[in-house]
Amino acid sequence: MKTNNKAGKGLLVPLLGLLMLGTGGCGERKERQDMEVSYQTIAGNQELTADYDLPQIQESGELIAVTLSGPDTYYEYRDKGMGLQYELAEQFATHIGASLRIEVVKDTAELVRRIENNDADLIAVELDVNPYRKILQPCGSYSQTDSTARRSWAVSRGATELAEALDQWYRPERKKTVLAEEQRRFLPQYRVRRRARAPFLSRSQGIISPYDALFKRHAGGIDWDWRLMAAQCYQESAFDPQAVSWVGARGLMQIMPATAAQLGLPAEQIEQPEANIRAAARYLRILERKFADIQPRTERLYFVLASYNGGAGHIEDARNLARRDKQNADRWEVVKQYVLRLSDPRYYTRSEVKFGYMRGSETYHYVERIQERWSEYQRVAKPERMPQKARGERKKKFR
Repeated sequence: MKTNNKAGKGLLVPLLGLLMLGTGGCGERKERQDMEVSYQTIAGNQELTADYDLPQIQESGELIAVTLSGPDTYYEYRDKGMGLQYELAEQFATHIGASLRIEVVKDTAELVRRIENNDADLIAVELDVNPYRKILQPCGSYSQTDSTARRSWAVSRGATELAEALDQWYRPERKKTVLAEEQRRFLPQYRVRRRARAPFLSRSQGIISPYDALFKRHAGGIDWDWRLMAAQCYQESAFDPQAVSWVGARGLMQIMPATAAQLGLPAEQIEQPEANIRAAARYLRILERKFADIQPRTERLYFVLASYNGGAGHIEDARNLARRDKQNADRWEVVKQYVLRLSDPRYYTRSEVKFGYMRGSETYHYVERIQERWSEYQRVAKPERMPQKARGERKKKFR
């Protein structure tokens, strides 16, 4: 959730092109500082101010939209922005040649205040603008609640060119197209492109996959049961090293490109089995440290798995909700119920929740399925770690 605040952005309209703002006449919008400049015109002293409108947005290259957290507005799924209103706003930003910065606020009052204070350009939430007519003008995406009532996006009353551009750009068909695409993305057959292997390479011999040696080596490095890592891998990619999800996660452990960069995994190596598993082990270790307060460790592992799928911030939100209800925030059987509730506006809008809406059912079932497969793998495969021949290989290499 992107929430970097900026200062106000009133901008003076220079008369006769004589006034240069900033250094070298640059119109870059580094901090959107509130600027009121007085100058003398041919007709005498006159102070002119204007709203930050479409030309200034295009010059700065950035459209700032404010919205609310929710399945139809904005949420993050594996580090990717999602939601109908967000995706429409991103399309409009591209249309006018700007990048989109989305900022999530808590309520309608803050949406209006951000526009009134010139801290944002667009309210990317369909709302009833009538109570705020002195501040806002309706435009862009809208929904008809009945024959007379209409909820719509809104911009500042002074941003007339931006409002006109939004009205010219928006068509109801755009919304239908985005909704259909989002629904399609979450169908099982479209979410991950992969060639699934069987969950066992040889059940009789206790061999789970062609990558058992890698799981043993790198799970052992973080003191994990290698069979748990194998169960997670099957859930992620069904043991296909070329698996790619629609959000861009790649490889056996479905690592996002941004996460790979943070872990020092080069993009060209992300589908290499050992490099992918090694990076995933590093990430699991980082996540486990975030939940170091949870004991016993076996309990902690479920929180780590949930964070790998849904994000550590959302899992902490679920724990905070459990604490609010005086429940045990260190037990997954308790917290997973609050993970489910983070799809309910009665919960994800509470003050304890910092990361807003999440697709809680997905994370809930992700952990459940890994738990079930882990139990199955424990019954069939041995728990031993990888023999330490790799260590000898390294010595030989450097002699």
